[in-house]
Amino acid sequence: MASSRSADRPIVEVVGVGPGDARYATAATLEVIARHRHRYLRTAVHPSAHLVDNAFSFDDFYDDADSFEEVYRRIVEHLASEAREHGEILYAVPGSPLVLEETVAELRRRPELDVRVHPATGFLDLAWSALGIDPVEAGVTLIDGHRFASAAAGLHGPLLVAHTHAAWVLSDIKLSVDHDADSDIDRPVDDLPVTLLMSLGTEAERLVETTWSEMDRVEGIDHLTSLWVPHLGVPVAAGYQRFHLLARTLREQCPWDIEQTHRSLVPYLIEEAYEVVDAIEGLDPDDPASDVELIGELGDLLYQIEFHATIAEQEGRFTIADVTSAVHDKLVRRHPHVFGDTVVTDADSVTANWERLKRAERSPEASVFDGVPGSLPALSLADTVQRKAAKVGFDWPEVDGALAKVGEEAAEVVAARGDDEAVRDEMGDLLFAVVNVARHLGVDPESALRAAVAKFRRRFDVVDTLARERGIDLATSGLDMLDALWDEAKGRPAG
Repeated sequence: MASSRSADRPIVEVVGVGPGDARYATAATLEVIARHRHRYLRTAVHPSAHLVDNAFSFDDFYDDADSFEEVYRRIVEHLASEAREHGEILYAVPGSPLVLEETVAELRRRPELDVRVHPATGFLDLAWSALGIDPVEAGVTLIDGHRFASAAAGLHGPLLVAHTHAAWVLSDIKLSVDHDADSDIDRPVDDLPVTLLMSLGTEAERLVETTWSEMDRVEGIDHLTSLWVPHLGVPVAAGYQRFHLLARTLREQCPWDIEQTHRSLVPYLIEEAYEVVDAIEGLDPDDPASDVELIGELGDLLYQIEFHATIAEQEGRFTIADVTSAVHDKLVRRHPHVFGDTVVTDADSVTANWERLKRAERSPEASVFDGVPGSLPALSLADTVQRKAAKVGFDWPEVDGALAKVGEEAAEVVAARGDDEAVRDEMGDLLFAVVNVARHLGVDPESALRAAVAKFRRRFDVVDTLARERGIDLATSGLDMLDALWDEAKGRPAG
């Protein structure tokens, strides 16, 4: 056909091919399609896509892009370029072009284009019919599944959620809702009833009644799936979802983040954990401003967890929703005195019950030390192993026995001098014995040694300052001078 223009602007005519089978495509839509030679389909993965034959499909754009936003941007740019070249083109989308179609909305924002949108049957009428509700009377809110956290923030339902085309979309939706003990519903959010509307407008149409916790595990979730939430009743965690999406964006777009693996991130995970410890040790109960450092370090540690979950999500192995669900379920199991009928009297009985439940979850052949991470710092590892052994009765009854063992091990170090391998072995035994004393006295050996190191550094910094002020060369000053400076440093108030 000959090109035509409106006020010298290229024309983009937009139609919707309906929500399902070809029977839902309107006669007016078919007439518009027939008028055009230059035809473009947002996706050919749709039951009525064949109505727009000899069309260019943008499905490859979805495969190549890192985000839906990039896909939509590229589609609009391509359509604008084609419209300028041909003068007039057809753009066909699934359902109705007026309902949750980002590319159509962006096209209409382009002043250089004459965009003519034709009404069409969308999936909404089929959804209301299948659910047997009047959306106006029910006060239904329509939500895009890709923006659930922000779009549904503060809403309790009823909600009809579109674009829930994959299990990961539903997993993200699950993650955005908090478990709130003060909710106005009398059951956990995981048990909330929801309905998946699948393949509406086709012979395969079905409604799947399921629950919030199970909705992303239903078989057959695809581009013709939407979610009905009659009553949410709990707040949507928009803040955390923003953070979750940020982690995904960085993983997809930052060159450094893209290169990382679970193994390459281990040093950063350890570093961030220690920085949290430093921030905790720096807390001042009388100064709320000291919380700022801890907030920042906890955020850095949380990002490491999100980073690992994002890598796993890209690999199709698990998501952050699986992580939070696993720890939630474990904590519920391990707290029967909170969520069940078990009666406990104090913190010690809680700990004993915790260990009993952990043993029950393990294989009968499991070692007492199963679950102790070998990558713990040496002092923490020794303390943890000793605590495990003590729980099955292998322990000194009093600290006196542990103290005597320190003296015994120190003597063995002295006796082993001259044999490097033996000294190394005996030093290990001595350190192990010291950890045992700390455990009996209720002192965390890792924190105690870190505090001792920090104190030594502070005092030695004073020694170094005094020496420089007095023109003393520490390397040649001799032990007597060093001792004198050290004693002077000890006498100064801690800074």
